[in-house]
Amino acid sequence: QVQLVESGGGLVQAGGSLRLSCAASGRTFSSYAMGWFRQAPGKEREFVAAIRWSAGRTFYADSVKGRFTISRDNAKNTVYTVYLQMNSLKLEDTAVYYCAAQQDYGLGYFDPRRYDYWGQGTQVTVSV
Repeated sequence: QVQLVESGGGLVQAGGSLRLSCAASGRTFSSYAMGWFRQAPGKEREFVAAIRWSAGRTFYADSVKGRFTISRDNAKNTVYTVYLQMNSLKLEDTAVYYCAAQQDYGLGYFDPRRYDYWGQGTQVTVSV
């Protein structure tokens, strides 16, 4: 059974930093791609960042390039971990952040419909 569990969200002032974590279990995620998405109230879920586990290649939304970094740690006790380091946070980064996983066939990483598994989300609130 696949489980994705996010943590690390919270309240931070604009210009501050947070690091989100996603603990993934139930599969050998070394053949997967992992993504971070976010959804603000009244808005569609949007792509933030993704990483191809085996190659380590990363992808970012234009709105977060240069501020956010996605990375991964290989399995420890069958749990794989993906991180999203978020720096220079802005008010518009406020959203629920979701971790997602898809088997990596190289078909694309920006569309949430390509992802098979999702976490429950973690709230990030950026204040003035």
